[in-house]
Amino acid sequence: MEKHILFICTGNFYRSRFSEAVFNYLASRKNMPWRAFSRGLAVHLVDGPISPFTLHALQVRGISPFFTAPDRQALRRIDLEQADLVIALKREEHLPLMTEQFPDWADRITYWEVHDLDFATPEEALPQIEQKIFALIDSLAKGSEARPV
Repeated sequence: MEKHILFICTGNFYRSRFSEAVFNYLASRKNMPWRAFSRGLAVHLVDGPISPFTLHALQVRGISPFFTAPDRQALRRIDLEQADLVIALKREEHLPLMTEQFPDWADRITYWEVHDLDFATPEEALPQIEQKIFALIDSLAKGSEARPV
């Protein structure tokens, strides 16, 4: 039975899309029963389907953008309910939005600390996400559903 991981960021444009693609690529290579999807808490703040930084970083890694959805999507309650594991990319940024939009879920998800473009370059943030996903994949492959930080 396939399990689902949900990556959340603000615009579903940059960090969450990169997370989704890298996770799906690695999970497929390891034949893991996990599939990632991503959503945004404020998709109206960003224009365009996907960040050029994300596309470039995926290309450099040899990962097809088809490992992520073609369009950005806003987070809905059903997304949270259907996910087996939920990770928001930055606590300081996303906890207030989660508290406002989904207060009953705000403390039930894992928060990473990966800065957006206002505090970190793609060359800093995307490898940080990649390392966290490597650790997550290893944890899930070992059968642990612990929520790695």
